[in-house]
Amino acid sequence: MTLPEVYGDDADEGQQPQVSTRSRGVALFLSFFGGCFGLDRFYVGKTSTAIPKLCTLGGLGIWWLYDLVLIAAGEFRDVDDLRLLNWEVAPSPFMQNRLVGRAEQRVNELEEQLDALRHQFSDLAERVDFAERMLAQQRSSESGARSQSPRLPAPGS
Repeated sequence: MTLPEVYGDDADEGQQPQVSTRSRGVALFLSFFGGCFGLDRFYVGKTSTAIPKLCTLGGLGIWWLYDLVLIAAGEFRDVDDLRLLNWEVAPSPFMQNRLVGRAEQRVNELEEQLDALRHQFSDLAERVDFAERMLAQQRSSESGARSQSPRLPAPGS
């Protein structure tokens, strides 16, 4: 007789439960100071329940108190049904994109500078090549002029 897969060795023993990226501290702050207006629910993305909470002023205080206790206990969930457990604020994707944008801008500037240096280097190489050809041409014309000059007869001939 075999054990069901639930009791097997391959059970998910080391996995952490998925947690919301939204801050529990921010949600608690918003719930305490603006919970009667549904700010905590707007923050976690639950707009379908935030609007009625806003219209009823936090369910006349009962809904506000209920959400406040849930957030403080760590049982409050966001729109994706993930628990708000982390107190710290996670970096926003906007800031990450902004940093990536700055890095991309800096890389583009460096690539432009590198291309300008390559262009200057190729211009310099062309000038050096031209100068070498001119010197070689001048030397060959000087040696050709020497070979064409009349020679004096050797003594004793």
